[in-house]
Amino acid sequence: MKIRTSLSLSRLACTHLGSATAASRASCTSCRSFSSAMPALTEKIEELGKRKIDILQYLRKNHRMASLGEVRLDQAIGGMRGIKGMICETSELDPEFGITYRDHKIEDLRGRLPTVQGGKEPLPEALLWLLLTGEIPSPEETMMIQQELASRAKVPKHVEAAIDALPASTHPMTQLVVGVTAMQTESKFATLYRDGLHKTQYWKPILNDSLDLIASIPIIAARIYRRTFKDGKTIPPDPSLDWSASFTKMLGYEDPNFYELMRLYLFLHADHEGGNVSAHTTHLVGSALSDPYLSMGAGLAGLAGPLHGLANQECLRWILDLKDRLKGQPPSDELIAKLAQETLDSGRVIPGFGHAVLRVTDPRYMAQRAFALEHLKDSELFRIVDACYKTIPVILQKTGKVKNPWPNVDAHSGILLHHYGLTEADYFTVLFGVSRTIGCLSQLVWSRLLGFPIERPKSVTIHWLDKSLTDTQGDSGSLGLNS
Repeated sequence: MKIRTSLSLSRLACTHLGSATAASRASCTSCRSFSSAMPALTEKIEELGKRKIDILQYLRKNHRMASLGEVRLDQAIGGMRGIKGMICETSELDPEFGITYRDHKIEDLRGRLPTVQGGKEPLPEALLWLLLTGEIPSPEETMMIQQELASRAKVPKHVEAAIDALPASTHPMTQLVVGVTAMQTESKFATLYRDGLHKTQYWKPILNDSLDLIASIPIIAARIYRRTFKDGKTIPPDPSLDWSASFTKMLGYEDPNFYELMRLYLFLHADHEGGNVSAHTTHLVGSALSDPYLSMGAGLAGLAGPLHGLANQECLRWILDLKDRLKGQPPSDELIAKLAQETLDSGRVIPGFGHAVLRVTDPRYMAQRAFALEHLKDSELFRIVDACYKTIPVILQKTGKVKNPWPNVDAHSGILLHHYGLTEADYFTVLFGVSRTIGCLSQLVWSRLLGFPIERPKSVTIHWLDKSLTDTQGDSGSLGLNS
């Protein structure tokens, strides 16, 4: 399914769609029919929500005490890894299939979600519709949500001032957290909640806030990029372009192939079920009825950690270091294997390989590889990544210590961005954050629609563990070390 952007979208609506002025679109009957996605979007979410609530009520009534699995000690002290303890409607992470969006595999959606005319990569705004409604959108519905976001794309002056008050040397992710949190003044949910909004209606202003934030975060992110790495001059959003292309243009790039890469990048990084740090943090803070700005700001703070979102820049730095160590030699499989083994022998890990859940090559990696095979065949960095893909899993398997030796999404994304001139690795996680708003905020809408309560797991002390387990098993315990 293809949709046209810029003036060529007129074949689906009217010639005013590409105009930068809202007045010209408002004067046109055809444009008014596409002026807002909210009625159709709200209706579809509400219909699906009724079905989901009925299922939840049935399960609560008939299977309230059903066990979802035992919790082991190693899970309690190992970051709650693998514990089934929350619901995420928008995506799921399967060890064999990778991430699925609403039960659709990545590779399937790349052929089914609408694209721009002449393009191959799915539009992230089409994915947003899918995550919110459970349905693959038509070209017309994709155009509606695209226009909806374009109409909401604005950032208050005080948010710009808050970002600009920070030193330009401040890490881009810190600036992003400040900018998103400062947007909280615009929260419709916070205002309506104070006025006594009924709890069954919380999800509607949450949806409004979420769309406003998804629409506006590219402007915030582009401002951070321009002030930190360029001349500080900002570029306004282009309502004639799709969400990804307008963002890329605001960064200062106009290569159509880079537009395509950014559509792919923002599609691939949008959601990753509910248990990862950024999604779980957004869910946790939102469960206290904090609005989407505060919840997403907290999620972005989690994404900024080196064990989560910062991993992609570490992968690029390792590849660039590998390039220097090659000293101009062709990246043969044998030479890459030798250099990779030297990394392991020095006590370091090879970034970008392995995954906490996956037991196959990350489908998101394969999607980026397919893009590179088409657009970057002559790139030296891609030849290095290609050699790593063929050799490193074999090396890691030989260690006998790695459950999943295959590359993940981070192993590839950095060299693609680098190829098109976005070489500032410290900014990569901001791109990740812009993308992740689609998934985290879709999850937040559904958490409020389904009426999930505040999250409050039970914690225990080491003393409690020691006493409970040793008493049960009849051993001598901790030799009195824990009194």
